[in-house]
Amino acid sequence: MSIRSVSRARVLVPVGLLVAAGTAVAALQGQSGGVEGRPQMSVVADSTSSGPPTTARVTAPPTAQVTTPPAVAPTPTATPTSVVPPATAPSPTAPAGAPDAALRNAVDRAEGAVSVAVTDLGTGQSLSYGGTGHDFATASIVKLDILAALLLRTQDLGTTPTAEQRDLATTMIENSDNDSATGLWDEIGADTGLDAANARFGLTSTTAGQDGYWGLTSTTADDQLRLLRQVFTENSLLTPTSRGYVQELLDQVEEDQRWGVGAAAADGDYAVKNGWLPRDSDGLWVINSIGRVERDGHELLIAVVSDGNPTDTDGMRLVESVALAAAVAVAGT
Repeated sequence: MSIRSVSRARVLVPVGLLVAAGTAVAALQGQSGGVEGRPQMSVVADSTSSGPPTTARVTAPPTAQVTTPPAVAPTPTATPTSVVPPATAPSPTAPAGAPDAALRNAVDRAEGAVSVAVTDLGTGQSLSYGGTGHDFATASIVKLDILAALLLRTQDLGTTPTAEQRDLATTMIENSDNDSATGLWDEIGADTGLDAANARFGLTSTTAGQDGYWGLTSTTADDQLRLLRQVFTENSLLTPTSRGYVQELLDQVEEDQRWGVGAAAADGDYAVKNGWLPRDSDGLWVINSIGRVERDGHELLIAVVSDGNPTDTDGMRLVESVALAAAVAVAGT
């Protein structure tokens, strides 16, 4: 029961739709027989209960923003009161020429809402494109956030993750295991702990899911890009050891989950965490992908979030096409 995509051939096999006839799809966050409740059981590797119904097909008019930021700011000291300020808002200048048209076309194909944020770590060129004022459920991309919060907490305590925590982190990231995510969610203090960590990370538009529904954490593509900066750049509250640990796990995500932003990696070099979730209210799919890709000598951080997708396969194709178009728009190749 997993989404499968061969990164180079882009072969996609739906996930969650392969449940045997007569078997209810049960989600980590308690979706059993269509009833939403506290966490009960896990069947689909990335499913979480959708909680209160939301309107998945409402899409705000897309806007495009591109900026070349100044030189990297000094690395902040990782103390319990340290906070990474939110990234400077990009200037409202759209990319010129064909790449912008390609990105617009990719976004226009969305049947729901989609948003992308990307930055080139070499040139500093950044882009944010998609519906404004739209919050997206994270599904399992929040697992990267949970791990970052755990590492920040252990740094504050002057310790390192225990062997048990490391085991949970491995299965949570590499296999997108939901029980492992719930275990570490409790370790960081659940929604209160995640919100506190995100305030320090500078994630200004991310709110942790309530009552154990970690998959319903709401976020934006811009905030997910800020989280990726915490993992892949020196301008981070995470120590080099913590960053290296997270990067290693993202590099080893199991093969059938290596779809998404990796479509923009020309040479197949990428690290990724994906999330996928059918909503209880309408059966439409949340499909998200975040990570780092190497493209023709450019190191890019890319975050694509989407909802209102008719099927998981539709969502994966959308996310991959938007990631590729955004990468070309920023890297110019």
